[in-house]
Amino acid sequence: MKIYTKTGDSGETSLIGGRRVPKYDLRIESYGTIDELNSYIGLIRDQDIEADVKAVLKEIQDRLFTIGSVLATDPEKSRLKISGLIDADIVLLETEIDAMVSKLPELRHFILPGGDTVVSYCHLARCVCRRAERIVVHLSDSSFVDEKVVVYLNRLSDYLFVLARHLCAYKGIEENKWVARS
Repeated sequence: MKIYTKTGDSGETSLIGGRRVPKYDLRIESYGTIDELNSYIGLIRDQDIEADVKAVLKEIQDRLFTIGSVLATDPEKSRLKISGLIDADIVLLETEIDAMVSKLPELRHFILPGGDTVVSYCHLARCVCRRAERIVVHLSDSSFVDEKVVVYLNRLSDYLFVLARHLCAYKGIEENKWVARS
């Protein structure tokens, strides 16, 4: 299989199902942003963090690949049925969030990104996740998108925020609290 096909040289690409669309199409923008998010998750996973967190991140990467595949499929033209998200995928994120929050001090301030490289990567991934969510919601205004995708992305951004806090605690780093000027 060749890596380059030259079929996208004119600024169009194909969805699963064969329909050609411009590369700026919301569907392309949505799964491209999911791919970007998946790369950031991989970067977090490559850091010196707990093995159980790495395992959860690997599961998240798998789910993001699923989401990307679903979003790359033309809902009107494709006969290919790609298995999407299930409720347990969302429950996993909620369970992980609750477990981390139970060990963290109560949140009384806004948190500024930073403090450690892996914490910053978590915040970058959170921001990309929020962008992906906005794009997918926009796409859902004009085309079918499984509602679990939006819920999953919403929960994933929460997970990434809490993971940043958790990693600060794990590494013994004080969180960067934002305090408004008086």
